[in-house]
Amino acid sequence: MEEKMVVKISDNIVSPLGLTSEENYSAVKAGQSRLSYYEGKWNLPEPFVASLIDRDKIQVDGHYTFFEQIVIKSASAAIAEAGIDPASPRVIFVLSTTKGNVYLLDKRITDFPEDRVLLGVTADVVARHFGNPNKPVVVSNACISGVCAQIVAMRLLERGAYDYAVVVGADMQSPFIVSGFQSFKALSPEQCKPFDASRRGLNLGEAAATMVLGTKETDDCWKLVRGAIRNDANHISGPSRVGEGSYRALKYVLGDCSADEIAFVNAHGTATMYNDEMESIAVERAGLLEVPVNSLKGYFGHTMGAAGVLESILSMRAIDDNTILPTRGFENLGVTHNVKVSNTIGHTEKKSFIKLLSGFGGCNAALLFRKEELK
Repeated sequence: MEEKMVVKISDNIVSPLGLTSEENYSAVKAGQSRLSYYEGKWNLPEPFVASLIDRDKIQVDGHYTFFEQIVIKSASAAIAEAGIDPASPRVIFVLSTTKGNVYLLDKRITDFPEDRVLLGVTADVVARHFGNPNKPVVVSNACISGVCAQIVAMRLLERGAYDYAVVVGADMQSPFIVSGFQSFKALSPEQCKPFDASRRGLNLGEAAATMVLGTKETDDCWKLVRGAIRNDANHISGPSRVGEGSYRALKYVLGDCSADEIAFVNAHGTATMYNDEMESIAVERAGLLEVPVNSLKGYFGHTMGAAGVLESILSMRAIDDNTILPTRGFENLGVTHNVKVSNTIGHTEKKSFIKLLSGFGGCNAALLFRKEELK
């Protein structure tokens, strides 16, 4: 049986920078960020820097949590653009999130039933909103969830289980999440600086991002070529010091593709000391030192379950624009391997890029995307 080509049909991003993919891309290209300093928010004892969505800008009819609202809003826009029937049994919903409605663990919140905190229940609520009859798939694998969700959707479509997949990555922030990262001493007291010598940690962010994937080829489409998930089981929170899992994921997705064909590697680039160092080692081991590397965390913060979807969409938009986006906050290289971190807007004619992510528990994932110009 001939292998099906999995392609992106439509997309949407809801974030503090805009409610469409185009608004978000334009804002990033212009160097904008909504990372702000919060002191006393949620009565947390320590201040933090984050990028948070204005709750007043999200209006979805029905009794939904804010997390569910941003998921529904993003998915609705992408589905409308794709022109598919979300209620069809040939459509599967795939939700990528790390925390979902975790804020409902606060017993003072009584607007929703207790089981709404369960990710499977949340995904069901979203799928039922669209009238979809299938059991949705939840992917929750730390920071790599967004790429994992795309790989899961690829596999389902390649084997013909469904005609379309609606892949949504989303997370919102809460006292539970922020205090957790504070306990790790992982948060920067200022706007993050990925790969920079003076980086002090990560910032958190909120977003929902959606891709509708299918197998219908068009004259000008983005193909998801190869995806890999590799776990080096190094540590519950610390990445491998030799970048083992990331290296293996990169080598697999490269396959027979030459480094000369890659426009850039869109890295995880969290601006923590160990993550950025590990990624630089993995990039060098994979033979990609001459390929530009960028991180988008300086624009959005770390959006957790949304990151893999959001950053893939923006990277596709960049190549459509013959552009390599700069790494906001980067000035001086602060990793031991001489990766080519982009800090100004660059130009490219190349049509492929790699999205790379890593996360707690030693998990790593990569995806190779290619713009197909069919004759």
